[in-house]
Amino acid sequence: MEAYSMDAIWLVVISFLVSFVLACGIGANDVANSFGTSVGSKVLSVRTACILATIFEMAGAILIGYKVSDTMRKGILDVTLYENNELELILGCLSSLVGSAIWLIVATFLKLPISGTHSIVGATVGFSLVCRGTQGLQFKTLGMIVASWFVSPLLSGIVSVVLFVSIRGLILRAENPLNPALRALPFFYMATISVNVFSIVHNGPKLLYLDNIPLWIAFAVSIGVGALTAIVVQLVVVPWQRKQVLEDIRKSAEKDVVQFTFGDSTDSSRDGSPRNSKMLEEASKTLPVIVEVPANNNAYLLAESESLSDIPIKECKTDIEGPRLNPHGNVTPAFGLSPNSSAVPLIKEKPIEPMQIEVKGDEEVSERPEIIRVFSFLQILTATFGSFAHGGNDVSNAIGPLVAVWLIFIDGNVLQKSETPLFILVFGGIGIAIGLWVWGRRVIQTIGEDLTKITPTTGFSIEIGAAMTVLLASKIGIPISTTHCKVGSVVFVGWAGSSSSGVDWRLFRNIISAWIVTVPVAGILSAAFTFALRPLVV
Repeated sequence: MEAYSMDAIWLVVISFLVSFVLACGIGANDVANSFGTSVGSKVLSVRTACILATIFEMAGAILIGYKVSDTMRKGILDVTLYENNELELILGCLSSLVGSAIWLIVATFLKLPISGTHSIVGATVGFSLVCRGTQGLQFKTLGMIVASWFVSPLLSGIVSVVLFVSIRGLILRAENPLNPALRALPFFYMATISVNVFSIVHNGPKLLYLDNIPLWIAFAVSIGVGALTAIVVQLVVVPWQRKQVLEDIRKSAEKDVVQFTFGDSTDSSRDGSPRNSKMLEEASKTLPVIVEVPANNNAYLLAESESLSDIPIKECKTDIEGPRLNPHGNVTPAFGLSPNSSAVPLIKEKPIEPMQIEVKGDEEVSERPEIIRVFSFLQILTATFGSFAHGGNDVSNAIGPLVAVWLIFIDGNVLQKSETPLFILVFGGIGIAIGLWVWGRRVIQTIGEDLTKITPTTGFSIEIGAAMTVLLASKIGIPISTTHCKVGSVVFVGWAGSSSSGVDWRLFRNIISAWIVTVPVAGILSAAFTFALRPLVV
């Protein structure tokens, strides 16, 4: 085929359109995962989250997206089998985009959790089976990709659980957790920034002249930038965070103060009972009005009644086991029965059942408000890190086949020796960003609300583990599922926390179902499209 052949122009145009739709769908569905927790915890507004996501998705797509797109466009298939049949390969790449896009749209409509990576890989295999059978597949590369779908959740989970156990042992169980949390803040920033910088400068894209930087320089630059970030955090962020946390604690303490006015009772009386008994004043001589009881002690509670004069109240006793009934670690029962109240004579006549209260122990170490504040702020860091890694890995799902179409079109052969064009990486990044702004804003809020069950420390551990795994896979060039990495981290951290609510087994089951369903469905759709249009190009 000649370069820039007019016979292929219609396939190229349609490929760009379908690829853009696919990128928008990926942006609407996947990007929200990164910033959902930050928006849900009110650390970021939806608008700010969208702006940050746009910046870091684009950066990830441009700086590290080329590696995965190389695998997607010529690593799965033996492209030499299509020599002198370039139009057939272009049609196959278009078919993989169509099959993946259709399944993504259908699954989104049905609210099924799917992986864009699985979808595009399945679609690529589908058209190859129609055109060349099993002969056209690179089974070694395909085997690595499939294996990574199972290894990546395991690796992500291990990274997350090691980080969480370290945080729990060194910070959450400390006598005053605020100080170790603030001391750890610069190290968290340094580690995260260093990993990101290293992923960019080591074997970076040729278009940015980063491909010939020696390994030791890449290490030195990444550690230097990370150390500089840590110094800035120590000098600026830590004092600001300490001031904000202490101010929050002071305001919270002021809100906890309760004032009582002792005066005449407003209860109605019966049979000549005193109408204006000083209920609280009299009761306070024998019973405390408000009592804060440590968790391990017993407490006496009074059953609630609509009116002290109409419904009798009976004293009841309950055993309090484990931490607390309120966030501050105390049980706070209130008493309000006067010895001469008109309700007292009725206790024996109309007794009511005592309240049964059981508070069970929890093996989880509680997170105090100051720790929640510090790690909520860290969620901005993890969200941007996750967004950067997502852009680098998942942009290839939208533009990998498109790059193949474009390079075959401009070179006139199937070897695709040129580098992934920068403008196509930007094109895919823009599609993801537009999908986020158009459809993803509501998804961000939904995911933020859904993820509120995850505490800031576990959320931080989950995001870091998933993002580091995705980033590593992107540098190697293996397309993995960001969703699966996140689920792997959730399961591992949930187990480590010894809490049944830490693992969403329903989500885990749905993801397993998506693993099984997505690849064959996308493959069938792509194969059907290829089979229908193949006579036009062969």
